[in-house]
Amino acid sequence: MQWFSAPSRRARSHLTNVPTGRRHARGLGAAAVAGSLAAAAVAMALLPAAAGHASPGHQKATHGKAAHHGKAAHHGKASGGTAADRALAFDPSDYTTITVTVDGQPMTVRWYQEVCYVAEPVAAAAEQSGATGTTTITNTACGYQSMNLFVPESAVHDQRAPIYFAVNNSGWMASYIRASVADGQSFDSSTSNVGAALKAGYVYADIASRSRGMVSADGSYPGKAPAPVVDAKAAVRYLRLNDKVMPGSAERIVVNGTSGGGALGSILGASGNSPQYYPYLAAIGAAGIGRNGRTSTLRDDVFAVNAYCPITDLGHADVLYEWLYNALNTRDDVDQNAEPDEAAAIAAQFPAYEKSLGLRNRDGSRLTAANMIETVKREVIRSAETYLAADPANTIPPLGDTFEIQSGGAPGTTPTTTSYVNDWIDVDNDTDTVRSVDMKKYLDFVATQQALKGTPAFDALGVNGVTSGFPETNLFGPANQVYLNFTEYSWDHNDVAGDGTGLDDTGLTWAQYVRRGSTIVDDQVHLIDPMDFIGTSADTSPYWYVRAGTRDRDTSFIVSINLDRALEADRQVKDVDYRLAWNQPHAGNYDVPEAMAWIKKVVAAAGDPLGRHGQRH
Repeated sequence: MQWFSAPSRRARSHLTNVPTGRRHARGLGAAAVAGSLAAAAVAMALLPAAAGHASPGHQKATHGKAAHHGKAAHHGKASGGTAADRALAFDPSDYTTITVTVDGQPMTVRWYQEVCYVAEPVAAAAEQSGATGTTTITNTACGYQSMNLFVPESAVHDQRAPIYFAVNNSGWMASYIRASVADGQSFDSSTSNVGAALKAGYVYADIASRSRGMVSADGSYPGKAPAPVVDAKAAVRYLRLNDKVMPGSAERIVVNGTSGGGALGSILGASGNSPQYYPYLAAIGAAGIGRNGRTSTLRDDVFAVNAYCPITDLGHADVLYEWLYNALNTRDDVDQNAEPDEAAAIAAQFPAYEKSLGLRNRDGSRLTAANMIETVKREVIRSAETYLAADPANTIPPLGDTFEIQSGGAPGTTPTTTSYVNDWIDVDNDTDTVRSVDMKKYLDFVATQQALKGTPAFDALGVNGVTSGFPETNLFGPANQVYLNFTEYSWDHNDVAGDGTGLDDTGLTWAQYVRRGSTIVDDQVHLIDPMDFIGTSADTSPYWYVRAGTRDRDTSFIVSINLDRALEADRQVKDVDYRLAWNQPHAGNYDVPEAMAWIKKVVAAAGDPLGRHGQRH
């Protein structure tokens, strides 16, 4: 990891300056207190409508100093614990014993069921609707803010064992509590991350969280950003509060997630201990947070992040998507350019945004629009050659031959197989090397094997008459509004009258709207974006494992590349294992042995979480 051009890394400490080589497009404020007050205003606006809260004057959220790793957060001293802390005491005896089979061997597991990790959960409506239809939930009191804990017998008395912290909000959708481990279930540890984690002796934490689509008991939408991040932080804080009496070590939390879950894991890993979240945490009774939302006695940083195809940097995701699939005329090539003028206008914002990040390529050069296609090409080549070298049986079809791609295949059904002519990558299977990649034809292949998203790809509601579907627009806005446009282009081009968002309904352009001092959407975008926290005073996780498939058309490859380069330049980060995964679509946990080996390696490198004297540090 010495290929990037940045000052040498040093031990994690906020007594030293943070890197200055990058500046994000979003400006930093002047003081942490002002940031907390602004966040409090936004938090109040996001509470369920029946609570009667209004949004007061808005200020930009600001970055404040976070706690040094290994010590309690210094934003307030404990005084017997808060009322929330006392209500969140873990009961080690409240479990059900189940038996599972991993690799043919029986295993006894303790199941701590639906542990509510906040003292003031948001009540949910019994009927919930989502991408899979309407469902009735049973735990309306805390089903979206609880977790199932599965503890293998080997870890019951082990306070050093890592905690495998699984987040499940695919597509940034709300994640109701689920039990990924059931009595009598069988696992293959070579393909199941759940089975592999249990076999390794890790505590498996299955996390529910509010997010878009959730409806509260009063009919409002309490899952708006940054609710999923706030809930994940609250779950981490619960584990830290009870660390001395729970199996496993809260100093070894490894976050796993795919798609929206990969994005949630990324912002959770990037924003550790940021005071900007305190008011939101206070509103739900999170552990360690003072009632005023300004002080904390606990930490919410995490040890490691295992993220697959993260749908992140949403504030710029449309820009990155349109630029990638228009730079070489991909949309036109595959006849998927229904809105060419819109696509071109959105893509035109990319060069300035990429330049603003100040990231560097592997050869030390600035990462810009001018070399981005070449950068993606090098990542594809590295992916292919890594795949070929991993196993003598691994081969890639020669030019003119075909890729056989499986798709569909829901449980109980047979997936379909489609053939695609390989006209874009020339390999030497004997030497495990790539001779050439035709990027124009490669991007055409990506867009052919699965159709591209429309334009805009993520902030689509309210634009071109779109009022349904599942773009991420409904992750934003106040709790009493279905959705709010969160990007400049979609805001200024909203054409659905009466939806309460956009230039057409407000009479304000995006630039005018975000300058008013009463908007919340720009802070919402900021508080779920890891790119805004990496390289700042937040406690970014030191260990990262990030994958995105070479066939993933759900977001731009640039998203994960930018995330990787930003992490590499952050002096707090010790290990980034990033790669495009060969021939994988938008999916996760397809490389369980490799990922688990990485976790084992970084846990060993970090050393004993209890220290030499058996005390947590």
